[in-house]
Amino acid sequence: MKTFSAKAQEHTPTWWVIDAKNQVLGDVAVAAANLLRGKTKPTFTPHVDTGDFVVVLNAAEVRLTGKKEEQKIYTSKAGYVGNQKVENVERVRARRPQLLVERAVKGMVPHNRLGRAILGKLKIYSGAEHPHEAQNPKPFAVA
Repeated sequence: MKTFSAKAQEHTPTWWVIDAKNQVLGDVAVAAANLLRGKTKPTFTPHVDTGDFVVVLNAAEVRLTGKKEEQKIYTSKAGYVGNQKVENVERVRARRPQLLVERAVKGMVPHNRLGRAILGKLKIYSGAEHPHEAQNPKPFAVA
């Protein structure tokens, strides 16, 4: 019996829509990462991009559990002395709410060029509208 290995050119991706309204951020990120990676399919191959496109709607209305809204911090550093920027979830949500979901999903995909290609298939919108109706996306229910 031969081992099956999927090929990227033989894969036709599907489009999924996840509504993040009143959903926990971690649950939305896990569902999106699994769909992007292709882990829900029987043809999953770790080193090949066999995942689907994911559209996340209502990213501004995603919720966090516990005291993470006030206590969780996001840091960024450009490499210069004294250039570390720190902001909490409340400020990130006011400035750019898509960043909450994007950073959560980014931590759940591989940290290499495959992961960067996978993140290109993630589309996040803070509202309920999206420009991908022509792709006929299917709704995905977060468990």
